[in-house]
Amino acid sequence: MTKEEFIEQSKKYADGNGFRLNPDSKTVERIVNGIFMNEEKHGEKYCPCRRVAGNKKEDAQKICPCVWHKDEIAKDGHCFCKLFVK
Repeated sequence: MTKEEFIEQSKKYADGNGFRLNPDSKTVERIVNGIFMNEEKHGEKYCPCRRVAGNKKEDAQKICPCVWHKDEIAKDGHCFCKLFVK
């Protein structure tokens, strides 16, 4: 998957879940670059705002979109890394 495909998939995911992709393209680019760097380094598309501990079971929660993103959006109006916003 290319970065562009990931961004498009993330847009569709956000639209289908009642939020949206951050409208700031530079922020999205920075976050997606971090996700892809984590994939190169760790083998998974981990959120760049989460620490990867090396425990596959624990770290699985940190794959973008992480398990906390919906709660964070509801509470703060955006997920921690700000890829998704209300």
